[in-house]
Amino acid sequence: MFQPLGLSWIESGVTVYVAPPPDFDTMMAAIEPDRLMKVVRSELTRHAGEYVHWDKLRQLEPPPDLTSEEWWLAIKWGRQALLRPFALTDSSGHQFEYSSPDLVLRMLHHVDQRCSGEIAMPEVVTADDQARQHYLVNSLMEEAIRSSQLEGATTSRRVAKDLLRSGRPPRDRSERMILSNYEALQFMRGMGGTLTPPTILELHRILTRETLDDPSAAGRLQTPDEQRVGVFDRGTDRLLHQPPPADQLPARLEALCAFANEPDDSERFIHPVVRAILLHFWLAYDHPFEDGNGRTARALFYWYMRARGYWLVEYLSISRILADAPAKYGKAFLHTETDERDTTYFIVFQLEVIQRAIAELHAYLDRKVKEIREVERLTRAGSDRFNHRQLALLGHAIRTPGHGYTFNSHSASHGVTHETARNDLLPLVDEGLLERRRVGRRYMFSAHPQLTERLKQIS
Repeated sequence: MFQPLGLSWIESGVTVYVAPPPDFDTMMAAIEPDRLMKVVRSELTRHAGEYVHWDKLRQLEPPPDLTSEEWWLAIKWGRQALLRPFALTDSSGHQFEYSSPDLVLRMLHHVDQRCSGEIAMPEVVTADDQARQHYLVNSLMEEAIRSSQLEGATTSRRVAKDLLRSGRPPRDRSERMILSNYEALQFMRGMGGTLTPPTILELHRILTRETLDDPSAAGRLQTPDEQRVGVFDRGTDRLLHQPPPADQLPARLEALCAFANEPDDSERFIHPVVRAILLHFWLAYDHPFEDGNGRTARALFYWYMRARGYWLVEYLSISRILADAPAKYGKAFLHTETDERDTTYFIVFQLEVIQRAIAELHAYLDRKVKEIREVERLTRAGSDRFNHRQLALLGHAIRTPGHGYTFNSHSASHGVTHETARNDLLPLVDEGLLERRRVGRRYMFSAHPQLTERLKQIS
């Protein structure tokens, strides 16, 4: 019997229970042949647009003349032909499986259309390299913050953004976690298309630097001579998931890398997006580190998607959506492990998250286009004096009165040098659009109280 996973995997403090399904083999052995034929021929189109787990199905009204258990048997019967094993196994050697029903194929097509190749993007992103860099940096910051919050960081988003933009040292463990996560995402951006165990260990070392109770655990697998990390119900302390033994971890990490490095023209094709999601699941299932497993798993997902040409994913914050609904994230793991290692549940959930992130990105960029066009309208007469970064700062200053800017924050937000930041901000002071004051040993800039009116005068 498989032990269900708990939501403690993402350390949200929320407990989720999922009822294990009836055993398929037991039901098959107990049902009469004639009854079996009637069951499998029954009408099963209801809820065809989702991959329903027993935990939900048991609460629904079954088709006429079927019990809930028979309905589940019919659904499981239909899924058997679609399931395909892949390289991940549990500690006893039983393989995990996945399938690609129409629901999955439709969502994969959506991701293919919108995340790879020469796709259309709003002008605000495609205008020039500097604009793209600005939005990429903001996206990496957002993912670093949300991924850390998902695993316990308590720093607010506003303070975290200030930390990353200003370059100041982190003040506590939560801020250190966010900064390390940001540095790890940048590290993975510079990595090539081949994954190795030393790379994963280095990724984990960067992610967990100065955040672990045992500093020596950063960047290394758990060993057989230490207590193996497990997943426990926070309310009852009941063991929910026991990851594979520590002596299996080196070989399992090698297998994970081999899976990641398989070429697309290998004997059994796995869609790249599906493979990226399975890598996420695999690392989280093995739980090879003392802490930081979720952050490492999500960083691997981003790396693989980017390495396979899904460049738009870098502009998405998957963790922001996961943090908004942590119970659903936990259930995606639970559904897989309670239903005979069927990872289709996790694949469907992650694809839904990606689709939502894409939609929210386009809505965000549409707002940015309108905001920048308004600034451009106000500065049209003198637009030759302002570059994209200056326009972005002015737009932000109009929307957030009282916000402060520094050379370091401007440099970090746009990925430019300190000298370029000076050349951006000081002319805005000369134009009377920003005010400058000294705070300690650095200059702080803020919008002039009549910024909009002064822009109108310029226009």
